Amino acid sequence: MNRLYELLNIQYPIIQGGMGNVSNAPLTAAISEAGGLGTLGIGTMQPDEIEALIKDTKERTDKPFAVNIPLSVSPAVKETAMLLFQYEVPVVVLSAGNPAPFIPKFKEKGLTVICVVASVKHAKKAEQAGADIIVAEGYEAAGINATEESTTMTLIPQVVDAVDIPVIAAGGIGDGRGLAAALSLGAAGVQMGTRFIATQEGAFHENYKQKLMEATDTETTIVGRSYGKIRRLMKTPYALELLKDEASGADVEKFVQKTTEDYHRKGAVEGDFDKGFINSGQIAGLIKDIPTAEELLQRMVKEAKETLRKTENLL
Repeated sequence: MNRLYELLNIQYPIIQGGMGNVSNAPLTAAISEAGGLGTLGIGTMQPDEIEALIKDTKERTDKPFAVNIPLSVSPAVKETAMLLFQYEVPVVVLSAGNPAPFIPKFKEKGLTVICVVASVKHAKKAEQAGADIIVAEGYEAAGINATEESTTMTLIPQVVDAVDIPVIAAGGIGDGRGLAAALSLGAAGVQMGTRFIATQEGAFHENYKQKLMEATDTETTIVGRSYGKIRRLMKTPYALELLKDEASGADVEKFVQKTTEDYHRKGAVEGDFDKGFINSGQIAGLIKDIPTAEELLQRMVKEAKETLRKTENLL
């Protein structure tokens, strides 16, 4: 029996990645309703925005969902924790910072704690601090990435070998074959972000969804490497502008200012690729349709089962 099902009270071993300030209740609720674990990312939101988002999600589903707190990014970590307790959100995802000081309080209140890591070292530290589940995220993933640049294929089996708690694979997963591969590497499930953008419930601009459907296998780019602030973005005029700035030696303050969540919203929600950016993982080239969240999850599980059956005959 997959321990993930019991820990998260889900039907399928698929969870949504946090999406910062472009997170929305319709998509999060739809994923949870479909049997996965929907996740709200809070990015740089203020407490009143976060509370409204949680309330909206709870009105749309009575199934479990998670809230992702990026510890070094959010200006409202303590306030968000209080909101999770108040509204009885069952799962918290801690990322972008040291989770150790926060885990005991969440555990005391009965929450399941997921920690996002990009190395074996940090996976072991999170487990020692009391994490229930590890998300090990490879370099293929969209948005903010770790400087280690470890790929999912290499990272997952090493983390699985290093810890005794369930590991969820993230980065470069967009269909049932990716789910089957992650399970074969020892993961208990997968986390996806980019693939969930192109769903009917995703409250993102149609330009974003169309861009994903038209993407090729080389459609993403890395910005911020020279600053130690790596992001994987879709190649758009704004992303190319960021690369040009970086190549010309622009200072890090300019880069940080031009990659705030305000510019993320301009691209993802307003659909303006000249004035804002859109995140995308390397699996963008796999996206050819815009299903409902339920259709996507059911299709992935069916495809994963078929893939695993086929592999039995290859050895």
